[in-house]
Amino acid sequence: MMKSLICLSLILLPLISVVEGFPGHGHGVLIKDVSAPNVKEVAKYAIDEHNSESNENLVFVEIIEGKRQLLSAIIYDLIIAAKNNGGATKHYEAVVMESGRDKILYSFNAV
Repeated sequence: MMKSLICLSLILLPLISVVEGFPGHGHGVLIKDVSAPNVKEVAKYAIDEHNSESNENLVFVEIIEGKRQLLSAIIYDLIIAAKNNGGATKHYEAVVMESGRDKILYSFNAV
């Protein structure tokens, strides 16, 4: 699994320069059904990865909106509502690259 993630990273690293302008710059196509299972899976992955990297304990609530851009992988730019330990719900922007079954969290920030 780790080897496939490393290989995927090497394939997707050249795309980062292409994707730099993606979040918030109007690129991508709006996702009509943000409650679709595959989109929810990407959002939950983003929260899980953020939690493991930051030692936070955010809990998925819903996806507010999202865009998808197809390059050699699918780039998701999602606005996600999540609850923190205190029970307060905040919005976060997550950018995830997905290729096959592999996903990489590109960024995760409060908005």
